[in-house]
Amino acid sequence: MPPLPSSTASAVQIQQFYDKGLAHASYAVRCGRVVAIIDPGRDPQPYYDFADEHEARIVAVIETHPHADFVSSHLEIARETEATIYCSKLVEAKYPHHGFDDGDRIKLGTVELHALNTPGHSPDSISILLLDELAQSRAVFTGDTLFVGDVGRPDLREDAAGGGHQREALAAQLYHSTRTKLMTLPGSTKVYPAHGPGSLCGKTTSPDLDSTIARELKTNYALQPMSQDEFIRVLLEDQPFVPKYFGHDVQLNKQGAPSLEDSIRAVPHPASTAPLPPGVLIIDTRPAARFRTGHLPGAINLQDGGKFETWLGSVVGPREKFYLLADTNIALDAVVRKTAKIGYEGNIAGALLAPAELPATSPAVEVAAVREHPEQFTIVDIRNRAEAKTPVFPNALLIPLPELRERAHEIPTDKPVLVHCAGGYRSAAGASIVQAALPDAEVLDLGEAVTEFQKAAVH
Repeated sequence: MPPLPSSTASAVQIQQFYDKGLAHASYAVRCGRVVAIIDPGRDPQPYYDFADEHEARIVAVIETHPHADFVSSHLEIARETEATIYCSKLVEAKYPHHGFDDGDRIKLGTVELHALNTPGHSPDSISILLLDELAQSRAVFTGDTLFVGDVGRPDLREDAAGGGHQREALAAQLYHSTRTKLMTLPGSTKVYPAHGPGSLCGKTTSPDLDSTIARELKTNYALQPMSQDEFIRVLLEDQPFVPKYFGHDVQLNKQGAPSLEDSIRAVPHPASTAPLPPGVLIIDTRPAARFRTGHLPGAINLQDGGKFETWLGSVVGPREKFYLLADTNIALDAVVRKTAKIGYEGNIAGALLAPAELPATSPAVEVAAVREHPEQFTIVDIRNRAEAKTPVFPNALLIPLPELRERAHEIPTDKPVLVHCAGGYRSAAGASIVQAALPDAEVLDLGEAVTEFQKAAVH
């Protein structure tokens, strides 16, 4: 997670750390020789490096809420540095912490951090207001309450793991949090959210990674004048899917995760020649072209790429054991660490190099045949529902990738099955899932060739 350029003025420095794979932004706020960390990712090392670089010590770790989409290192940092963890009392956190709610403040050198309860994305969300030496509002760290161009989705805490909170009630809370707590701040106040573009904690997040209150009041659809009922309606429509791992991570973050490096060392690494138990789930992270030329029967081809963590936690449930395969030790270590970012490292039954004997192969698709006679294929569209509002093929069967393992039996097999997504990454996983579920079917991956069919569909 390379740090982005820092913002410095007066005695305070704000450093943003951005993990593009999870679209997650975390922060270090430094005043003199003391540092507060806000919403840290699973790997604490970037924050230690920042503190060391400035000959400062980490004295506070603040959680804006129990995150659903990644595992935080707040407990590990606190144990390593003796920093105090701060979060809302509404979290009911199981780790040692100080409550941080309306009226509470942290003195950080010559500046202060003030807690603002801003429920809505979750019932326990807070934002953190930075006041400078003159008690002027400098910045607000909004967690998942306010993004650049969006607000946090209110539908992630409905199941038992999330507390059973109804999305409409949380959306109503978010309406009041934005209007009474955030929109009333001075327009010059910088906005630093916990997520950027591509995060599944929102739906229309801007590519910009910071903003100001004035800019958001002008351009953010969710902050425009509207009634509470209208806000709830607009906010709840077209929200993206909820990955399987989200509830698991909320609970893990409430407990506090174990040390990253200890967890990594505990992952078994069997020899590539070791026999794997029959029926075990195998996640093959190699490129699709290599997978097609040879793989283990029943393996799922979830390629290491920009969103590997999200798709792993969308396809595989939090209680499922699986094996991870890669071509090299470097690649294997990378996917193990990405797996740990969502708290799944304990699910890895073994991380191993791809064996020399890979008996299964996948047929190549004849794009010309699809173009000329699409009716000769059972076409499965594995895009998300919002994407599929613009169909690529008429009469395609829509089964979004996160639902495919559970619903593959719905696919007719009287014709070759052709799987497509929007760009080719997901269809490699989808075709392998369908093939594993329907071993007697002919399953084809349209891959990147889908783009030419999309152009034709638009015209």
